[in-house]
Amino acid sequence: MDKWFILQATSPAANVLETVRGLLQHRSFTMSNPNRIRSLIGAFAGSNPAAFHAEDGSGYLFLVEMLTDLNSRNPQVASRLIEPLIRLKRYDAKRQEKMRAALEQLKGLENLSGDLYEKITKALA
Repeated sequence: MDKWFILQATSPAANVLETVRGLLQHRSFTMSNPNRIRSLIGAFAGSNPAAFHAEDGSGYLFLVEMLTDLNSRNPQVASRLIEPLIRLKRYDAKRQEKMRAALEQLKGLENLSGDLYEKITKALA
C-alpha cells in the first residue's frame, strides 16, 4: 500500500496536491502510521519537486499544515518531513520568500518540538 501512496504523491498530474489531500481520508491512510505518512506526505514533499515547489506556494502551505499536526503527534517524523522545506537556499528568490514564510509560521507554533525548532532556526539563519 505504501508504494501505491508513493505513486500517487509523485504523479506529474497538475492536480496532484488535490489528490494527496484526498488521500489523507483514504481508509488505508492514518496519521498514526509513520510509514504511511512518509509514503504520502514525504513522497509529495521530497520526491515531487514540480508540485511541492509550485509557484503559488501551495505545496509549502500543505506541508506546514501536516507538520503542525505532526509536531504534537510525532515530532520525530515531523523533523524528517521538514527537510525539503529547509533547503530554501537552493531555490529562486520568490520560492525562498514563500519557504521562509512557511518556516516562520512553523517557528511560531506553540509547543514546537526541539527537533523542529533546531532545524527551522538553522534554516532561517
